[in-house]
This record gives sequence, C-alpha cells and structure tokens, in this order.
Amino acid sequence: MKVGVCTLELRIPYAHSLKEKRSIVKRISNKIKQKFNVSISEIDTQDLWQTATLGIAVVGSHGPLLEGFLETLIDYVESTFDGEIRVLHTEVIAV
Repeated sequence: MKVGVCTLELRIPYAHSLKEKRSIVKRISNKIKQKFNVSISEIDTQDLWQTATLGIAVVGSHGPLLEGFLETLIDYVESTFDGEIRVLHTEVIAV
C-alpha cells in the first residue's frame, strides 16, 4: 500500500476576514473532494485570514500512478483557484 501526500499553501488576497477565508477554503476543499475522492484538511495557518495550508492524502497500490494523480490534482487546483498557490510538499510513501 502506498500513500500520496501533498501540502498546498493558498494565498487568498481577497479574503477580508477569517469567516470569509473559511468559506473559500471550504468551497475549494469540497470541490477537490468531489472530483478526486481524497482526504483534505486545513492543517496550518488557521489564524491567518489570507493564507490557507491544505493537507491532501490519497491511498493506492502503485506509486507512479499516485504521483501522476497528485500532479493532476495540483493542475486542477491551479486552474480553478484564482489566488496564488505554492506546492510545499508532495510525496508518495510506502506503508
């Protein structure tokens, strides 16, 4: 079994409050969950209203397929999100 892990940092310059940021993060997270069937959560920077750090995990049996899957997921986020995106970490771990 292999686990694909990705950490994304989203810069949301148009968020003017924590409430607005949470709404945006929830909408993005739900879109990603529905399209890719992954586990996703905000894992850091919860108190900053213009930055969100998301952790994404997916389980599979073939490492190269998981790497391609994570690349496709990142491309999707880049094409649908209108803020700045930084990929902090992507890794496939053998368990």
